[in-house]
Amino acid sequence: MQKLEQKGLLPAQMLADLPAFIARIEALAAELGLALSEFQADHLALRVNDWETAEVLHQAWLAYGDEWSNNQINGRPIIVIGFHEPIKIGCWTIEALELPYPGDKAYPQEGWEHVEFVIPSDAADTDTLKLELDARFPSLAAQWENLTDKGIKVKASSPSGEKERLANPTYAFKKGGVCIKLHPCSLKAVIDSETDV
Repeated sequence: MQKLEQKGLLPAQMLADLPAFIARIEALAAELGLALSEFQADHLALRVNDWETAEVLHQAWLAYGDEWSNNQINGRPIIVIGFHEPIKIGCWTIEALELPYPGDKAYPQEGWEHVEFVIPSDAADTDTLKLELDARFPSLAAQWENLTDKGIKVKASSPSGEKERLANPTYAFKKGGVCIKLHPCSLKAVIDSETDV
């Protein structure tokens, strides 16, 4: 725990830092032309660079919620913890935390990394999702070609765990150490799909 405290990664420290992180998320959303206030902020995600830190954090966050899922995705555990008390911040109520154990990528900054928002859709692939995002967010649609010039990295993916039955294509927009991800289904819905027969 002392190591977590030194890194500013104790849950209490991270929760205290959350308003500043969300302000950076809101600034990135404004730059992208994304009006996200009416959409569900599904979950928060953090990043750490070593396995030991991930193990200690995993246990520390269990004081704040229940483990909804421990799933192997891209060869590493991804832990999802549903908060006992959803976190209210800004206009959003966030119900879960995603804690990926580290892979082979080192992050320049450990701590909060992204927020995922649910943009309800039946899109089963990233091409269809992009068309729907363009229709819903005209300001974003007008600037896809210029995002790289603004220093915004865009990544389309369709991550999935071994047992998931629900397609959840995702667009990620990253700049300045924060990331916004947009997808059609909540993490809880995806996890629930694992148990559907």
